Amino acid sequence: MGFARTCSVALVGVEGVVVEVQADLEPGVAAFTLVGLPDKSLSESRDRVRAAVVNSGADWPQKKLTVGLSPASVPKGGSGFDLAVAAAVLGAAERIDPRAIADLVLIGELGLDGRVRPVRGILPAVLAAADAGYRQVVVPEQTAGEAALVPGVSVLGVRSLRQLIAVLTDEPVPAEEPVEEGRPDAMLAGLLVPGAGIGTGLASDPTDPAGGPDLADVAGQHRARRALEVAAAGSHHLLLSGPPGAGKTMLAERLPGILPPLTRQESLEVTAVHSVAGILPPGEPLVHRAPYCAPHHSATMQSLVGGGNGLPRPGAVSLAHRGILFLDEAPEFSGKALDALRQPLESGHVVIARAAGVVRLPARFLLALAANPCPCGRHSLQGAGCECPASLVRRYQARLSGPLLDRVDLRVEVEPVTRADLLGQGDRGESSATVAARVREARARAAARLSDTPWTVNSEIPGHELRTRYLAAPGALAAAERDIERGLLTARGLDRVLRVAWTVADLAGHDRPDSQDIALALELRTGITRGVPVGAEERA
Repeated sequence: MGFARTCSVALVGVEGVVVEVQADLEPGVAAFTLVGLPDKSLSESRDRVRAAVVNSGADWPQKKLTVGLSPASVPKGGSGFDLAVAAAVLGAAERIDPRAIADLVLIGELGLDGRVRPVRGILPAVLAAADAGYRQVVVPEQTAGEAALVPGVSVLGVRSLRQLIAVLTDEPVPAEEPVEEGRPDAMLAGLLVPGAGIGTGLASDPTDPAGGPDLADVAGQHRARRALEVAAAGSHHLLLSGPPGAGKTMLAERLPGILPPLTRQESLEVTAVHSVAGILPPGEPLVHRAPYCAPHHSATMQSLVGGGNGLPRPGAVSLAHRGILFLDEAPEFSGKALDALRQPLESGHVVIARAAGVVRLPARFLLALAANPCPCGRHSLQGAGCECPASLVRRYQARLSGPLLDRVDLRVEVEPVTRADLLGQGDRGESSATVAARVREARARAAARLSDTPWTVNSEIPGHELRTRYLAAPGALAAAERDIERGLLTARGLDRVLRVAWTVADLAGHDRPDSQDIALALELRTGITRGVPVGAEERA
């Protein structure tokens, strides 16, 4: 009787569970049994592994073979277990030393010819292995750069099962045929999900060196530009409302260009989600820029928060983690889909319960909404001929529920562009690079102030801390207190006004918010003019 074991990783959402792959050979009729809650794609690994082993020049054991995946109570799926199953079988057959694979973590799909094909979710899988104490992993060669992002782990990238056998048995490593330059590589197909890559609104193009459209292209809209700067500096949620053609979408598309680069920890979090979702571009193992996700208004609730058959997969809120989720034509989204955003907006994660299990997915994003004032869009324009009945206008605007809007820090009315601004007769606005520099400085001030706390940006500070630890200047809250008495602000609204005021103070270089900072925060929150300048140059 032969026995061998090695390890692989099962992904549950974006978290990994180390799975021990055991192979047992017994005398009897030749058979191959796979146990341990495998799904359909994993059950088919029996045929893939058998063909890969034979085509790699090794003998397939003609005995009763049982492969167990432990813990057996965890559902397992995908083709990433193929390499571990093959190694365990070869160890039980004594083609390789069982001790050489006992402490290895192997992840990869096998082709029938023995080639090792890349799979999604390598980064979270290797992170789980490192957290469990494993220090040696074997992954497909194309994903070795992604696995190497995890510190303290030795990574071996292999192109074929023959190569792995040679390395484990100290035999000469066979030469693999190089991929011809310019020839499409079918091996990369396992990394990308069709319809979820660049150009679908789920990710920004990493090959664009300019970082996307420039804010200087926007004509006029000084108040909206100021709101974008505040939103980027403090990661505050934003609502842009106004008639069609005013530039709401144009403004939102330029928001990623003024966000600071992701930190190392944030990059790992974003890369892990994108790797599982299958939108991580080949050759880009680490995401450095904040993601930008803009789903169509026909998106379902499951596509926004996560779902799918079996264990839930990341939705738009998770794909936009540490970045921007832009909902254009927000009132056209279903009410259920919009209200499903309320919980992740507060907590920074989403918990999805399904029959197959409960998954916790990261979802700390900046929400940007764009909305027309009515179905025809001309309600706010004088003399534009809006024919929408008042009841229809109210129903249309009520599609954005009060609890959802209460979580939006900045609400800006985007006015139509004037002729002077549109024809270039007015002053040209600042570029994205100039605004991004001020945003980075404001973020640095906030980070220095919050260095001994678990928070990094102003939007994350709890309300209790804002009212007891991070106090505004004496008398600065007088206007906010009057708005509470008039019913214009809720308790949550006051907390959000204080967060925005701290961001405005950081942008202005103030030690703490003064009455003018509070007034601007109130104006951006309520839309009621307070007589404060909105341009950064006006406040200097």
